[in-house]
This record gives sequence, C-alpha cells and structure tokens, in this order.
Amino acid sequence: MEAFDRRHALRLLAAGGAAAGTPALAQALFDLKLPGGNGARAMTSAFPEKGTMILQRTRAPLLETPMAVFDDGVFTPNDRFFVRWHYADIPLAIDGARHRVAVGGAVRQRLSLSLANLMAMPRFEIAAVNQCSGNSRGYFSPRVPGAQWGHGAMGNARWGGVRLRDVLDRAGVLPGAVAVRFGGLDRPPPGAPPFLKSLAIDHARDGEVMLAFAMNDERLPMLNGYPLRLVVPGWYSTYWIKALSSIEVLASPDSQYWMEKAYRIPTAPRASVVPGAKDFPTEPIHAMNPRAFVTNLADGDAIVARTPFAVRGIAFGGATGVRAVELSMNGGRSWHRAQLGPDMGRYGFRRWEMTGAGVAPGSYRLAVRCTNSDGVVQTNAPIWNPGGYMDNRIESIAVRAA
Repeated sequence: MEAFDRRHALRLLAAGGAAAGTPALAQALFDLKLPGGNGARAMTSAFPEKGTMILQRTRAPLLETPMAVFDDGVFTPNDRFFVRWHYADIPLAIDGARHRVAVGGAVRQRLSLSLANLMAMPRFEIAAVNQCSGNSRGYFSPRVPGAQWGHGAMGNARWGGVRLRDVLDRAGVLPGAVAVRFGGLDRPPPGAPPFLKSLAIDHARDGEVMLAFAMNDERLPMLNGYPLRLVVPGWYSTYWIKALSSIEVLASPDSQYWMEKAYRIPTAPRASVVPGAKDFPTEPIHAMNPRAFVTNLADGDAIVARTPFAVRGIAFGGATGVRAVELSMNGGRSWHRAQLGPDMGRYGFRRWEMTGAGVAPGSYRLAVRCTNSDGVVQTNAPIWNPGGYMDNRIESIAVRAA
C-alpha cells in the first residue's frame, strides 16, 4: 500500500479545517423532507460528501451502499460508504485543528491529544471491512425490529492513523487494567445512556486496533466519523466509534448499557436461536463471520444462453482471510472453485471471478459461498436472533438464460 507520510497527513488535517461538516449537513438532516424510514428503499443524493445512497432513515442517518457499487473494486469509495449513527444529535461541524481526544482512567498520565499530536506518532495503515452488526437484517424471518438493511451496510477501506497501543503506551496503562472504553461526540436524548463501547485490554493493545484519521487516503467524511474514529479490524462496526473524543482505561469490567444490555447475541452456534425465543444466554457481539456476494449480476438478471458468461463479486473472511470462494449454478447442489483476486489484507474484501459455461435456456439459481482461513464455511442453515445480527447465510440470486 502507498506510504502514508507525515506530509500527506498534515494535508488531510488542513483539508478538514473549521468548516468540516458545514451547515449543508444540518440542512440534509433537519430541513429536507426526505422519504424513508425502516423498510424503505428510497434513493437519495441529498447528504453532503455522499453520492447516491439507499435511504433507511434521516435522523439519525442510516445510508446504505447500493450493491452495484461493490462491483467497482475492493475498496468502497468514501462518498458511497454506508452510514450508521445511533442518536440524532450528531456533530454537524468540527474544527479538526481544535479537536481533542481525552485519555484517562487507569493510566499513569492523563492525555489530551490533538490531531497534530497523533499525526506526529508512528503511522499505521490497514485494509478492513466495516460492517454493521445488523447488515442484511431486512431478510430475517420472522422480521425483527431495527433498520431493515439489505446487504449494503458494509464497506471496505484503507484506514490510516496510529495504533491504539501506541497511544495507551504513551499514557501508561496501570497494572490490573482489564478493558478500554471509547466515546464520541454524538449525544443521547435526555435519559438515554451515552453511546460507549469497550474492548478487553489485550485486544485494545494487539497492534491492529487503531485511531484512524484517513480513509482511502483522504480525510474521513463527516458522516463516517470525522475527524477521528476507532477501527477494530475483523469486528462489527458497533465498536468503531465515530468522532472519537474519549478513551478510558478501566480497572473493572465495563457494565454500562451498550455492553451489558445492547448489541448482545446468543451464545449458541452462529448466534441463532428458535424464532421468538427470549430466555437464552448472551454475550457481546464480537468478530464477524465469512460472507461472499455476486456484484456484477442482480436477482432476476438475464444471461445469454449457450454462451460463456462472467460472474464476479467480493468476499471477506470476517476476522481472518479468505481461503476459497465457490460458485453454484444449481442452488447449492454442486460447487465450483472461483479464482481469487489479489490479497489486499486479511480483513478486507477480496475479489473473486469465474467464467460460467454456456447453459441451455431456462431459470437458474446462482449461489456463492466463502471459506475463511480458519476453515469456517458459509452455510444455508437458518439464522434468527432478536437483534437481527450476524446474518451470513449463503447468498443466491435467480438468473435466466435466454
């Protein structure tokens, strides 16, 4: 990957400036009468720094990436990268030069770090998929509450910034620390708990968790967490705190709402329980699982009969790399190995492609599955949990040869 040097980093800081966000973002959120709501699939291009997106909700913004975008390459363009905030009171304009991140708790020295302070530290870059815990929730049956995402609540980017471990070392973690908690600039309504998430201390210090101020070699868009966000490679985006403003080292386990009550999954295999079940052991959601998608064909598309045709898409292994991608033309009764594209990093998207032999006229069910580097294979087994989390069933589309 391209070296991310200090000069480039300082250009990113200058590009933000006091005007990052601007009143246009407030107008898009509060003044425009946009269609949408849970379950709607309206399209919008009304949000600053964003191209045409699927609108799930305006406040707090939920914008989904159209699947066709993923056919353009393994890195999702910043202006088409999905958006998910929890509370409506999100930052609309931030002076990047004045922004500070407070580091405290069980540390030897409390810190107040500016972007310039962070940019003076050793640089780190990693490619990683950012995926909402509820991606594909709209396909759960029976339906569950929450944003009825299709498959586009995900994206892959090159994240540039500094290792969290280096920040914690600078503060000096005290013996006995067990976790690190993170908060951002979004604010809850009266009576609601602030959105905070935490990681175990060893995970936080693994050298891959990072504080990112760059996304695909540009500054973070406002809606994706400008000026700084946490990046937790291989884990769902609930941990990827946007507009990061606080880092607190904890001497005891985190018992606040967003760890003890929200974003919890069944401990059962694949986080799946009987639909309607309510009494079962849970744990905080954590690592992602493998997935694969077709990107150059959509459900219902036609191909030319008796003529070779191209099929391609993306896959990711979740918390590890992609070992194999397989394609089926008969709904999963038989499988054929696809060719993998370059490996851009074990946490990112990987391109796959295959040339299908010509088929007779008729209807076909095309399915694709991923096997990750740990040997975990996607299956078609049903999945259900009350949160609508962690769907990774084999994706299939209907095509007709004519």
